[in-house]
Amino acid sequence: MADYASEIEMQDTAKDAKFWNKTARKYATDPVADVAGYERTLEQTRRYLKASDSVFEFGCGTGTTALKLAPSVAHILATDISTEMIAIAREKAHAENLVNVTFEVSTPAAAPQPDVSFDAALGFNILHLVQRDAALRGVHRLLKPGGLFISKTPCLKEMNPMIGLAVPLMRMVGAAPYVATFNASELKHSLTAQGFEIVECDRHGSNTKDPRIFLVARKL
Repeated sequence: MADYASEIEMQDTAKDAKFWNKTARKYATDPVADVAGYERTLEQTRRYLKASDSVFEFGCGTGTTALKLAPSVAHILATDISTEMIAIAREKAHAENLVNVTFEVSTPAAAPQPDVSFDAALGFNILHLVQRDAALRGVHRLLKPGGLFISKTPCLKEMNPMIGLAVPLMRMVGAAPYVATFNASELKHSLTAQGFEIVECDRHGSNTKDPRIFLVARKL
């Protein structure tokens, strides 16, 4: 019962986009909860990226991470389902005069780019908010052979078990988006099942127990 329907119900992307559009401006002003952990993730991610890389990001939100990583690569295509999030991201890119980042409304499954278009793909704090197998299939299609998928994801099964009950009820009244509960082992299994090889698995949080797992996986 702890997993409830969040693991089996279909994600309604349009409904979720509406939710994120409503919260985008507030989301943009929310501070990073664990700055040190976030910086560790950025630093480790940069180690895997090359100046010549073409990068795809999904669930980019208001573009903060894409903009921070842009100087390390040739180009980033950063995507989100929320038009308002993308609008804010474009405003930030314009303000910072960064021209090697493109923000578009899209998902890995619906991305119009040809197969094997990207050297690396990024998905931070997003795999619990999407149908992850569909997203991973899309990422696998977009990556070049040997390309890397880099993510950090909250494994909600390792947190308060009541989340699995509360979120679907909140979703019914429009107070929450789709949220899936899984642990680190299940997430790694999803990656390998979709044709990836795990390269690195770590935790970057400042707290002793960090439910957010940092993963690097290579397309086989």
